[in-house]
Amino acid sequence: MLKKIIRIFSTAFGGVIGYQVVELFIPALNLKDLLNQPQSLFKSFYFYGVIGGAVFGMILIPFIIEFLIQLVVKVERQLQKVPFIDILAGALGAIVGLILGILLNYAFPISNLLKFGSSIQVLVNLILAYLGLTITVRKRDDFFNLFQKFPGSGGKIWRKQQDNISAKILDTSVIIDGRIADICKTGFIEGTLVIPEFVLEELRHIADSPDLLKRNRGRRGLDILNQIQKDMNVKVEIVDADFDDVDEVDSKLVKLAKMMDGKIITNDFNLNKVAELHGVPVLNINELSNALKPIVLPGEEMEVKVIKEGKEYGQGVAYLDDGTMIVVDHGKNHIGEEIEVLVTSILQTAAGRMIFAKPKAMKQVL
Repeated sequence: MLKKIIRIFSTAFGGVIGYQVVELFIPALNLKDLLNQPQSLFKSFYFYGVIGGAVFGMILIPFIIEFLIQLVVKVERQLQKVPFIDILAGALGAIVGLILGILLNYAFPISNLLKFGSSIQVLVNLILAYLGLTITVRKRDDFFNLFQKFPGSGGKIWRKQQDNISAKILDTSVIIDGRIADICKTGFIEGTLVIPEFVLEELRHIADSPDLLKRNRGRRGLDILNQIQKDMNVKVEIVDADFDDVDEVDSKLVKLAKMMDGKIITNDFNLNKVAELHGVPVLNINELSNALKPIVLPGEEMEVKVIKEGKEYGQGVAYLDDGTMIVVDHGKNHIGEEIEVLVTSILQTAAGRMIFAKPKAMKQVL
């Protein structure tokens, strides 16, 4: 129904435009004398003009309107991805460029000197506006530093941009891991926790997976996010910034962190390395966990329960309460038993810590 109404109005609008075009061009063709003839060709010009304009309006104007609507929607989506601070800086820069163009025209009136002076002046104004926009966006930090000395909106906006410097961007793996909620509970996380929309979308896909294990992991991640938003005394912000030219979530996280001057919180080893290559700071949960683990030195004794067989012949495997794996040489015969072991060596990796030990009774026999 709406399309029919639009087509009717487009037809009427096209007919009016056709009439006005004829009325505009008839004097230019010196055909005014035909007005004195009752059945003149001049009158038929209006008829053909209205018919032609109506056909043009009925066929082309709806497509033009649809194209303009799609263009506006596309521009709106692109603007939503741009930080507000960049939009404000660009607008102010464009205004400054236009003011400079006006002052330049006042000092050197190009429009009065040359035949095409007006067109040149418009071109100069557009160039200055573009330069002002691009320079201000690129130098927005220095630009808004000027407002820090004054108690106005500019200073507040710049302080908000400074808050973004300490923003912590969560990736999918660290949300599913769940330890971020415990860290938030302790109060060690400062600033804003940023959750990108594309990370939420990935969590939704995992939660809807036909694989039971993946589905449980995805739902656990969503539950963790709800817990952080409701129960934790930390600011959580969901941003809808996306990068259509990038497919991988890790690459999007790196680009978003660079755009916001933020840090990525993750426990993904590969993402950690990629972010470091791009100069993006990373807070690795695994590294934090390793740093907080009790220090065990070679030669110390401990009591562990061997629960399964190791990869190598005769080995047994035990675990500490924090999940650290202990490889017990000659521990295969003690599976299911609690025994005292002697630490022989420690292997520290980016993925965690491994402790190698042997039964204490074995040393006594030797």
